[in-house]
Amino acid sequence: MYSLNVPVPGEVGRLASQLARDLPAARARTRDEHTLVVKRLGTGDRGTLQRVRPAVREALAGSPAFEARVAEVDYFAEAADGPSPVVYLPVESPQLRRLHDRLCDVTDPIEDIEGEAYVPHVTVARGGSEEAARRLADRAIEPVTWTVSELAFWDAERGVSAGELSLPA
Repeated sequence: MYSLNVPVPGEVGRLASQLARDLPAARARTRDEHTLVVKRLGTGDRGTLQRVRPAVREALAGSPAFEARVAEVDYFAEAADGPSPVVYLPVESPQLRRLHDRLCDVTDPIEDIEGEAYVPHVTVARGGSEEAARRLADRAIEPVTWTVSELAFWDAERGVSAGELSLPA
């Protein structure tokens, strides 16, 4: 699967790692695994990215750099796919949501997780108890705000970057 992601700043990755320590029964993401998906772009077939990349660039032409912010912890009791619950850092950014909506015109949204169901977030951990997830979601955190000035094409199957896109695009 390919996706277009926002690189997660170190401060957000550290915060997620610190929070995950309080979820010992869950599978925490490691710092290099923290991601913020803007839009999934299709299968891992190498032709997919070559076909979709120009359409993504065209859809995002003129898009400026923008701010993103995490200011709380939340969780999904039931994940659309994979272990539950999912503890995450919701990402506040109207521009991020607009980019996602534009990209839904390039590749169809994945049911239950994209389009109207899209929740921009950085996953902290998956699995464990819902009670522990709920307790962590009640915790206050110091907000982190950053400027998104680039996006990354990501090859999830191989776990590697497949290129970048600078903003303004």
